[in-house]
Amino acid sequence: MKARALAVLGTGSDVGKSVIAAGLCRLFVRAGVRVAPFKAQNMSNNSFVTRDGKEIGRAQALQAQACGLDPHVNMNPILLKPESDRCSQMVVQGRVWGKSEARNYFEQKAELAERVRESYERLAERYDVIVIEGAGSAAEMNLRDRDLANWSMVELADARVVLVADIDRGGVFAQVIGTLDLLTSEERGRVIGVIINKFRGDMTLFDDGLRFLEARTGLPVLGVVPMLRDLVIDQEDSVDVERTSQAPFDSAHVNVAVVLLPRMSNFTDFKHLAAEDDVRLRYAADPRDLTGADVVIIPGSKNTIEDLWALRRAGFMEELRRHVASGRELIGICGGFQMLGREIADPDGVESRGVVDGLGLLDVSTRMLSAKVTQLVEAKALHIDAGTASAIRGYYIHMGDTQRGIVLPCFRVYPVGTPPDPLDRLWTDPLDGAVSHDGLIWGTYIHGVFDQPGFRRAWLNRIRCRNGWEAARLETSTCVTQRLDDELDRWAIMLRVTSI
Repeated sequence: MKARALAVLGTGSDVGKSVIAAGLCRLFVRAGVRVAPFKAQNMSNNSFVTRDGKEIGRAQALQAQACGLDPHVNMNPILLKPESDRCSQMVVQGRVWGKSEARNYFEQKAELAERVRESYERLAERYDVIVIEGAGSAAEMNLRDRDLANWSMVELADARVVLVADIDRGGVFAQVIGTLDLLTSEERGRVIGVIINKFRGDMTLFDDGLRFLEARTGLPVLGVVPMLRDLVIDQEDSVDVERTSQAPFDSAHVNVAVVLLPRMSNFTDFKHLAAEDDVRLRYAADPRDLTGADVVIIPGSKNTIEDLWALRRAGFMEELRRHVASGRELIGICGGFQMLGREIADPDGVESRGVVDGLGLLDVSTRMLSAKVTQLVEAKALHIDAGTASAIRGYYIHMGDTQRGIVLPCFRVYPVGTPPDPLDRLWTDPLDGAVSHDGLIWGTYIHGVFDQPGFRRAWLNRIRCRNGWEAARLETSTCVTQRLDDELDRWAIMLRVTSI
């Protein structure tokens, strides 16, 4: 029997579709239902590598976790990774298809729709319920005939729809009523109710609003979900950054500044780190935001060369040199690692053309490659004495080969699963990253490097020792990891008690 489908559509972007869908997935699991998530098309630079080395949106990986499933490419068959305001890298069923501008992308709708159908039907054959997440607004009139993620998907799955609106941004009545008024009668007939998300304050003050909405739309308000600022689960690209961008530094914490790149990718690399009780983490959009940082991290980027130029134009180069000269730590992850080196060569025009100077802070050089490496890995730290806690688990998503000069590597890498290419350099040279002779500047291609509590605590304790503080116990970091694992249950309970 084909799975039943429930679609979570929104009145706009960032209204909370991803986390509502994740919470519903967990509620279905708790009720004993075999459930899986699905999003036909996602646009995000925050991606995840599956066990078989394919790439999907991070939101669908979170939803798979809520279902108790391993993330799979069929859960998100199309992933668009923006490289500029007009151009995105296309990842179709887990593999890079190439680059596309919006107009060219829409010209491929028929072929892409077939890939979406294939992936959805594979899931629908295996599960009882599919929770579908829409994209952007459910009423994008200029894109209606080219839609893959909203109503075309609803029709394919014969889904019922819940409409999510964000009351925190204001105008919730216009959001809901305006969206519903723009739907066809058939589309509106599929909507079973409305969820009001991100409510703050006394909910009884919204009673009149609920009655108005229900009377005006003829639909029930299924729940009013409160704003949970301390909810620590993966969000879409901007949300977590906004929440921590202005976190104040102080002398009682390990202060971590993450440089806010224009095309920053995989900001979830820092979610476990930010949750540590002895850490203050903020995103630095201005060089002055680095003041007081014990550690500066340059994160991954979807367009390393353009983001490197952006750093120079913003004046970060001088501040980073001052930071390093003062004996404090500087880290680069993936694209950030490439930026730390002497140069980045791009002879094939993967991102640009020619050769650009790096920051010159690590003796490495990078050549951009057209082939993307996506691989789960396990690794052992070589640059930090973490004892038995030196093992980490993470993943690669990069399109470059970085050669070390007279510097040592950071990690010995052990691929997880079968590599797409047995001759991949990862197997013939299983050393990753580079570290300066004083150990204060290091870089790695491994995303998720701070996710494991053992390595994370050993690294933080090294900074604490440098600051003249006592080391904290490993249990403090282990508790953080467990707390993050418990957040989905907490979120699902919140949805339940708010009457969904």
